[in-house]
Amino acid sequence: MRVLIAPDKFRGTLSARQAAEALAAGWRRRRPTDQLDLAPVADGGEGTTEAVVGAMGGELVRVGVHGPLGDPLDASFGFARTANGPLAVVESAAASGLQLLPERRRDPRRTSTRGTGELIAAALGRRPRTCVVGLGGSATNDGGAGMAQALGVRLLDAAGGELAAGGASLLQLVRIDASGIDPGIADVTVVAATDVDNPLVGAAGASAVYGPQKGASPEDVALLDGALGHLAAVVARDLGVDLRNEPGAGAAGGLGFGLMAFVGARVRSGVDVIAEVLDLPSRAAAADLVITGEGRFDAQSLRGKAPAGVLRLAREAGTAAVVVCGDAEPGVTVPGVTVRSLVARFGPDGAMGDARRSVELVAEELADRADALARGAA
Repeated sequence: MRVLIAPDKFRGTLSARQAAEALAAGWRRRRPTDQLDLAPVADGGEGTTEAVVGAMGGELVRVGVHGPLGDPLDASFGFARTANGPLAVVESAAASGLQLLPERRRDPRRTSTRGTGELIAAALGRRPRTCVVGLGGSATNDGGAGMAQALGVRLLDAAGGELAAGGASLLQLVRIDASGIDPGIADVTVVAATDVDNPLVGAAGASAVYGPQKGASPEDVALLDGALGHLAAVVARDLGVDLRNEPGAGAAGGLGFGLMAFVGARVRSGVDVIAEVLDLPSRAAAADLVITGEGRFDAQSLRGKAPAGVLRLAREAGTAAVVVCGDAEPGVTVPGVTVRSLVARFGPDGAMGDARRSVELVAEELADRADALARGAA
């Protein structure tokens, strides 16, 4: 039997690569002669660079950048040579991520995407044909302003000075001068990869939906939403593009908007981008069974996250599929797809205490039913 193993990360316990290796280890103990095709996936968030670099035989390039609050840090972007030309991969989480700040320092009024812009600028030095920017896990709510400044765009206040970092300072924006943007951007196709379709502002926008998890109070949310709206208005006037209601503009605190507005990026489903890079459609078609998974499988998983994309590809290929997850939200099911939860099988302590071992054991149990699963039996 040929089995495609394509999980996302189990957040907090296993990377996508580690999850794939654990599934493979358990499966091989029961069915050592099966052909296992490992394809760790991501949806634009953490793990995107690792997934692409691992699949394409690329490299990680370390760069000194500024973190969300301006602290110096080392971050990496991915670079690989592909049949379609050189490819760079940047994760906003690597330089502007929420995980870079302890809870007490999280403040989306002040955090900036400058470090993400610095990573993009460094990647441009490699002269890629395409630059994929993964949006997810950011600590920011600045509409991509810091990213734009790092690439040479001037965001000016009433005195003609540069805006300070952070989402709140956008209220002081008077004029945009994009004449000094890095000329290398003109030769690159920039793709913003995300698993969300939120607009920039409003009840479904960046500030209202994601601001609280980044440390925003209700008052902060109102201020930041107004600041992003002001940014969008000045962009529309000075750059001639009105993008505030574009799907994905609200991703990563409005970084999706900034990438579209300042560098002409195209927003795409992160899992679709990764699926193309990894050639998942043909790999799913060649398999007898597809196994995917993630840390928590819930209603949000079915709205553009990596496992949903893998399940869609399996369905289109006519290949049976299984989901292995850390925990599953009650009532969330996919017709014809077997879902196995580590928490349901081993309890919370067993699932979290040794996630790798738990994944291996579930894989063994699935391998014992391999023929039935490949026929689509639950």
